[in-house]
Amino acid sequence: MPPAPKPLVQIRGVALTLESAAGAVNILRGVDLEVAPSETLAITGPSGSGKSTLLAVMTGLEHPSEGTITVAGLDLGTMDEDALALFRRDTIGIVFQSFYLIPTMTALENVAVPLELAGNKDAFTIAAAGLEAAGLGPRMGHYPSQMSGGEQQRVAVARAFAGVPALVIADEPTGNLDTTTGAAIVELMFSIQASQQTSLVLITHDPAIAERCDRVVHMRDGRVFATTAVD
Repeated sequence: MPPAPKPLVQIRGVALTLESAAGAVNILRGVDLEVAPSETLAITGPSGSGKSTLLAVMTGLEHPSEGTITVAGLDLGTMDEDALALFRRDTIGIVFQSFYLIPTMTALENVAVPLELAGNKDAFTIAAAGLEAAGLGPRMGHYPSQMSGGEQQRVAVARAFAGVPALVIADEPTGNLDTTTGAAIVELMFSIQASQQTSLVLITHDPAIAERCDRVVHMRDGRVFATTAVD
């Protein structure tokens, strides 16, 4: 039997404590978690349980008080801010609840410019193909203000996957959308993930979305309370 592949993400004993006027606040309390290559993982839990903070430390946007985080063989704790920025550019795609598109750029430019900044000479060709796959071929030249919320999130999804990152992080990607539009966005994300074999970690309050993932991690009070494999 061949050995199991190494985890893409390894989180060991991660804690995060922030100071406030009322004293120290423990956001994360000794989290251990692994994400396998090509795995889809849902993170659920009540508000304030540490879900978004866990994604932030996973991407190097937040620095833990304790513990280690390794992504794609890189120890984030040894990297300065410039190295972390390059790591995110080359390794991670992010989809937020808000779309975070640049309002003065067209859909095509919003997807292509990050690729261009990364030195990809085929940035606009790749971006156009990604938007076509997202069902936005006729809308490439439109600005965010000319697009619906669902269309803007499709642009954001195309941007996140355009560079074929090893890991895509999605924080409540359907939170600002109606049920039908949100379901279409989820379908798009899982379709691209399957074709690219990218690892996908997403926060969701929707059990139907969580059940589409390989595993579901339940958080409570800054800890991983339980992990469930989905049949």
